Amino acid sequence: MKVVLGMSGGVDSSVSALLLKNQGYEVIGVTMELYVGSSCCNKDTYLDAKNVCNSLGIMHLIFNYKDEFQKYVIDDFICNYKTCKTPNPCIECNKHLKFGLMFEKAKEFGAEYIATGHYAKTEYSEKYGRKVIMKSASSSKDQSYVLWSVPKDVVEHLLFPLSDFDNKEQIRQIARENNLKVANKPDSEDICFIPDGDYKKFLEEKANFSTKAGNIVDKAGNILGKHQGLYRYTIGQRKGLGIAHPTPLFVLGFNPEKNEVIVGEHSDLFQKELQIEDVNLLAIDEIKDGMEFETKIRYAAKPVKSKLYNLEAGKVKIVFEEEVRGITPRTVSCFL
Repeated sequence: MKVVLGMSGGVDSSVSALLLKNQGYEVIGVTMELYVGSSCCNKDTYLDAKNVCNSLGIMHLIFNYKDEFQKYVIDDFICNYKTCKTPNPCIECNKHLKFGLMFEKAKEFGAEYIATGHYAKTEYSEKYGRKVIMKSASSSKDQSYVLWSVPKDVVEHLLFPLSDFDNKEQIRQIARENNLKVANKPDSEDICFIPDGDYKKFLEEKANFSTKAGNIVDKAGNILGKHQGLYRYTIGQRKGLGIAHPTPLFVLGFNPEKNEVIVGEHSDLFQKELQIEDVNLLAIDEIKDGMEFETKIRYAAKPVKSKLYNLEAGKVKIVFEEEVRGITPRTVSCFL
């Protein structure tokens, strides 16, 4: 059967191509041209992907999706910072590009499946009567968290060739044994379009963000100091506040209307519930009040037992069994 594989020129997608071919699939390697100067979109990554495909005897194609990446990922990233939210560009890219546009391209090729080098797994579940996304065998590399936004109708067409590997070194060893030149290529950065990791400079240079000084206040509104722009601060931040105080202070949130950063003590960062919107149900068709899940509020967070309750306008309330630290306006993922 035919499968379209997203290839970034890295070792994960390269070994995925090898494994799929060895399993008997007709593989078409697709590299998305997304953003000039990013860690995954440059001459070297294109050549690495093409050379791997040539060595394996499979087709390789490059498609220009720069405009779509700007619309769905870059603009969303900027908008989130303008509204004092914490964006997750990988999730938006997965939803609209890797598992959106690439799926449409796969259908044009008559391919039954699309695949990526994500560390995740798909499997038919007797319990839910459908194919579902599951955690990979690697507890340290598992990326199922960032796949919550995959369109529901795409799940049954997904393949994750790296699902059963325990660690990255196993992948590199397979690459070495099969003479893939990318075997020792370093992992890419978290935010591909900000290779140096300086998101503040990116916002200033690409979106005209500028320093707009304002007050740093406590929960009662007492002025404790000055900040140099809301986008320079994140919830949970301790360092860089420039405030002398008897106890350590942490960023708790923002008041955009008053251009204020709100700070408090460490204990103030802990909460037991939150509300979410933009819900994407994959394993189930509806949420029944009191249903039990495990919830992660960020990629590296520990899953916490929780219950979900429906609210008005399609929103959902999550009540945690234990308090969690540093809830921010951002993506969360719930696991059955």
